[in-house]
Amino acid sequence: MRRTAVIVAAVSGLLLFSFVAGRLTGRHRGESGTPGRRVLYYVDPMHPAYRSDKPGIAPDCGMALEPVYEGESNSPQIPLQAGAVALSLERQQLIGIRVATASKSAGVRMVRTTGRVAPDDSRLYKIQAGFEGWVELLNPNPAGTLVKKEQVLATLYSPEIRAAQNTYIGFMASIERLRQGMAEGDQKAIEDSSRINEEQLRLLGMGVAQIKQIATSHRVTSSLDLVAPGDGIVLSRGISAHQRFEKGLELYRIADLSRVWIVADVHSDDGELRPGTRVKVYVRELGKTIEATVTTATPLFDEASRTLKLRLEADNPGNLLRPDMLVNVEFTAPIPSGLSIPAEAVLDSGLRKIVYVETNEGVFEPRSVDVSGIYGDRVNVASGIKEGDRVVVSGNFLLDSESRMRSGGQSGPVSKPAMDAAMKSMTNGAPISGAHPAVLPAEIRDPVCGMALKSSEVAFQQTYEGKTFSFCSDSCRQKFSADPKKYAGDKTASAAMPANQAVHAHD
Repeated sequence: MRRTAVIVAAVSGLLLFSFVAGRLTGRHRGESGTPGRRVLYYVDPMHPAYRSDKPGIAPDCGMALEPVYEGESNSPQIPLQAGAVALSLERQQLIGIRVATASKSAGVRMVRTTGRVAPDDSRLYKIQAGFEGWVELLNPNPAGTLVKKEQVLATLYSPEIRAAQNTYIGFMASIERLRQGMAEGDQKAIEDSSRINEEQLRLLGMGVAQIKQIATSHRVTSSLDLVAPGDGIVLSRGISAHQRFEKGLELYRIADLSRVWIVADVHSDDGELRPGTRVKVYVRELGKTIEATVTTATPLFDEASRTLKLRLEADNPGNLLRPDMLVNVEFTAPIPSGLSIPAEAVLDSGLRKIVYVETNEGVFEPRSVDVSGIYGDRVNVASGIKEGDRVVVSGNFLLDSESRMRSGGQSGPVSKPAMDAAMKSMTNGAPISGAHPAVLPAEIRDPVCGMALKSSEVAFQQTYEGKTFSFCSDSCRQKFSADPKKYAGDKTASAAMPANQAVHAHD
């Protein structure tokens, strides 16, 4: 029994020793971070001026404090240009920084746009009334009907038709009397005159069959059979049964759709397409792709769509393509030579365009650029960067926000919504209370935690006894509100400024 107790005591002592040794080892590692390296202090990753002698959570952003090891420095070893930002690898990963290399643009690119089917103007028939009259009979041929050449569309009545027929019949009777005993050359001249009189009837809309019938029977009628001038589809009909119409009214509009136009919307920077270039056209309604050819017509600018109207021609067997049908157009175009970068790398403020260039490892510098053209997902840059520069293509908005705050707005004016959005993203969605000061000292301190603040970093304020105090976080502001006398003494005079100097931004 005694031996068993001794053994239990020994095991318990061994376990206690192991536990204590483990705690000491863990504490040593927690202070040093890695074996053999000693931690000097801990810093706020968002505000490197804030230091702590032990690990913890940053009071302003809620992020874990980062250790600074012996032999290292929390600030970059190279001088930073105005607006430049230095980020550790961990912070780059947190923000989502991604870079790409500026390179020379060359080759061709694929351009995709939309187009609309339109009838060929040279194959479009507009039938207008050459006289006043009435619609005596209207055949079933509404818009969308396919018609053949010389097909009767309607029967029209007018006294003018009778007068034109009488003139034609009288002329034909005279011709028949003169033909007897005339030489062959004289007969040819008479036939030419006969065609002129026939043409007058055709101008009224009469078909060849009715003209031959009148020439043979010599019978006059007050009606005229209006016929189609060619094969095509009825696009519109401007008359109805028993309607009275005026001279000049458009009775029918018929289009020959065996060959159609496709009017594509292109931009000036899409590249120039030479006449005769083959273009792919996808028709969604038909579920098929056809080919079209670029015409010699110069593209016209459309003010409504702000695009150039490029005219294409395409065969249309079976009249499957109909006017106003929408299609997708795809073609390749050469890329103008120059220096190009991804389009998402450019931040456009309206007044200027900037990109962030990685000048050294972890150091990002803003550069103003001149964009000479946009080609799909890439842009050509005329000046501001050179070939081989590494530009930021992802996370550049947050990078720009931090650059503006660190430089005190020197890189350009920052609007309140932009500042609120940047601060909210950097404080993990914590709400921002108070207003942004427009006039502050170059550097002030949080009266609660003593953290040094720059004028561009102030997000929380409170006024007490005629002075405005600034805080690094809302938690510090709440502590101040609970006991302002504790923090508003002479020792924190540098943390305050007269209230009439703090200009608040309106909501």
